[in-house]
Amino acid sequence: MKGETGEGVCMILDKSGISKSVQVGCLLLSLCVMSGPVGLAQSVLRTSSAEQRTVRAFAAASKSPLELRVFLQGMPKGADLHLHMSGGTVYSETLIGDAVQDGLCVKTATMTLIKPQGSCGEGAVPVANALKDQNLYDAMVNAFSMRYFVPSSGISGHDQFFATFDRFEALGKSHDGEWVDEIATRAQEQNEQYIEAMYTPVFANAAKLGYQVGWSGDSAEDLKKTYDALLAGGLRDEIATDRKQLDTVEATRAQREHCGETQAKPACSVKVLYLYQVLRGFPPQQVFAQTLLGFELASVDPRVVGINFVMPEDGYLSMRDYHLHMRMLDYLHGIYPKVRMTLHAGELSPGMVPPEGLKFHIREAVELGHAERIGHGVDVMYEDRPHELLQEMAAKHIMVEINLTSNDVILGIKGKDNPLSLYRAAHVPLALSTDDEGVSRIDITHEYEKAVEEQGLGYLDLKNMARTSLEHSFIPGESLWAAPDNFTRRKAACAGPITPESKPASACAALLKSSDRAAQQWELERRLAAFESSSR
Repeated sequence: MKGETGEGVCMILDKSGISKSVQVGCLLLSLCVMSGPVGLAQSVLRTSSAEQRTVRAFAAASKSPLELRVFLQGMPKGADLHLHMSGGTVYSETLIGDAVQDGLCVKTATMTLIKPQGSCGEGAVPVANALKDQNLYDAMVNAFSMRYFVPSSGISGHDQFFATFDRFEALGKSHDGEWVDEIATRAQEQNEQYIEAMYTPVFANAAKLGYQVGWSGDSAEDLKKTYDALLAGGLRDEIATDRKQLDTVEATRAQREHCGETQAKPACSVKVLYLYQVLRGFPPQQVFAQTLLGFELASVDPRVVGINFVMPEDGYLSMRDYHLHMRMLDYLHGIYPKVRMTLHAGELSPGMVPPEGLKFHIREAVELGHAERIGHGVDVMYEDRPHELLQEMAAKHIMVEINLTSNDVILGIKGKDNPLSLYRAAHVPLALSTDDEGVSRIDITHEYEKAVEEQGLGYLDLKNMARTSLEHSFIPGESLWAAPDNFTRRKAACAGPITPESKPASACAALLKSSDRAAQQWELERRLAAFESSSR
């Protein structure tokens, strides 16, 4: 076996069996395979001089949290696949400004926004008062977020986090386009390309119809009966309303960013598509009706690329009906096989629910709910036969959306208690995401920092996570890569070197034109080349 000696980047296994990228003096072998401390095979691949230089720059920056922040801010990050559009993605300051614009009031005892009925009423004041009352302003920022929150008797981080949404619910959906602009602008400033935002379009008529039809049961025959009755009752009529709502969101964003104009803002480059959010904390007749509306909408509107179930997983109805919800998805998947699914599953920790409640959520999401991605997945090692489940997820390329900060503040899970290292050891695909960056008062760069400082990830680990985010996005089209989750070989048409100034050759250009996903992946490689070429 031939190789050349020099300083390079090797992939090694530490005592826990986790692959880490480190800078060492080593043999740079193109196809060398060796065994690590736990007997796992690993490849040592030739790296470019620019990549080696970037690894050294990362190592130097990692010595200072502030320098690390600067380094990671500019690093290309691909996509954020797990964030909620229901106000949780924008900062409290934006919500306060929007409430002032809408003439809303705030109940000072609970810091909950309300619409005035002539006047604010007893115990409430105009939100506009906060602009001249710093104490009120600070109290509202804190109430709408996790800022300065300290758990106390009877009030946990979980309680505070989920309570924030009810406090600003009165804002409704009139500012959604502005909020998409805010998150796209923040994403562009951190060298992100793509956002898959969870969004709940209007579904009031579908829910009303669900209650009118009622709930017969969860057998295949019962589900078909309910399905037929909902469609016969006019459920599809709400699709036009939802599409118009998305039209308004996109038009507002385009107007604010001047997209398509000579003075277009850089944020226009960030692609935003939507996951239809189903609220699972309601009776089954409403959940099924809303889920069916989501499948119908995703079948006709290319901007809606998948389905997700939201609301606290430990809620009474969420827990009671979890298996039923997966049955619903299994049934509807048989009718709409092209509609894709990513599901919140395993966003639980011991003590939140009885032990039996930790044993099956992730597995059922994968095997019954047809999830292609799992959001959070924190309780995986409490599932029945966890190592078999990890192997299954790796074999099926089921990606996990890792939300380090939200898992910390909601569940109290961080550091070694987070299963990230176990997922990596099992070769389950992973990508970092923010969840609710406004409520948590973070951004995607913060999550990359947390991955380095708390999980010990290196530059090459982060680089592959960025690639994984686009590989497992629901952007339509085939992948740029020759094999799933293998970032060593691109498809033949695009196999040539990619530099900061690269233009795709004709065959590659044809592939990129036919596949939005491949085009985004190619652009990520170009951005990585530019980033690494500028590293010192």
